[in-house]
Amino acid sequence: MADAAELLEIFFERARDASPRPLSLSQVRAVVALDRYDGLNLRSLAELLGSTPPLASRLCDRLEAVGFLVRLPNARNRRELTLRLSDAGRAYLQDLRARRRASLHTVLAGLSEEERDALVAGLRAFDAAAASELPGKK
Repeated sequence: MADAAELLEIFFERARDASPRPLSLSQVRAVVALDRYDGLNLRSLAELLGSTPPLASRLCDRLEAVGFLVRLPNARNRRELTLRLSDAGRAYLQDLRARRRASLHTVLAGLSEEERDALVAGLRAFDAAAASELPGKK
């Protein structure tokens, strides 16, 4: 399993590096988290990333500078900001995911239908088991 995860990382890194505006791995993780959990505050984002609020804040500064993040006032707490992906951030993530899918499609084309079915079943079970390990995962 660990070997397969490392190979996936290699394929995903290739897709990230092929971007016209490549982000760091930490920035990609933040963009994915903000897409999945729209409207996070800084503390929640830091927890999801396994980081600290000051480091997450600097990460958000960089994402905001490239136009991928918007900070908005929080309707319930004036001292807090709500973090949202911008349209450009969503477009970046959509393009990144398309490149990742294309890369994986090449590998999956080499599997038989039975092997693909078994892989899908295993990944669904893994997703369900992993869901309980991530904060806020629904």
